[in-house]
This record gives sequence, C-alpha cells and structure tokens, in this order.
Amino acid sequence: MSFIQTGKIDLRSDNPIETSGGNTSTFTRVTFPSPFPPGANVVVFPLTQTFNGPETPGIRVHDVTNTGFLIRLNEVYAGATKSDGKHTTETIGWLAATV
Repeated sequence: MSFIQTGKIDLRSDNPIETSGGNTSTFTRVTFPSPFPPGANVVVFPLTQTFNGPETPGIRVHDVTNTGFLIRLNEVYAGATKSDGKHTTETIGWLAATV
C-alpha cells in the first residue's frame, strides 16, 4: 500500500549558490503533516508553482525521512550560465509518497 502527502512552501534564496555537496546550512526543514510509517521509503517531488523572477529557479531536496525533508531554492547553475544563487520568493508545491 502506498501513502501520499502533499503541501507547499514559500521559499526564497538570499544566499550564494551551494557548490559543496553535503552543506545543508541554508536549507529549510519541511515536516510532513503526519509521519509516514517507520522504515518507509519516501520520495519527494518538488515543483515550482509560481514565476516571480526572470531567472530559472532550482530546487534541491536532501535528507528525506519518514517525518520530513530539507529543501533549498536557488537559481540553476549550468554550463555557461553562472548564477549567483539568489532568487526571489517562489511557491514550491511538493508531493511525498512511499515506494
């Protein structure tokens, strides 16, 4: 049996782009409305719901557990396009499910 929960959060980034793996000091903790069963394998699918800045926002998710996850918004950093990481407030919708 699968379990699904959804939610949304308003995020902005006032910090430079994160280029070091594992540095989650600028992430925000999201707590699920109800914990998933202990030992459940949970996946999180985030999606930008708004279009408030001209740059493309990037979403990073980390440390998904049965009680919540960490999330960070920054601008996309790829190829010749070098972002400073700062981005205005966007609404991020998320869906969490067991697999």
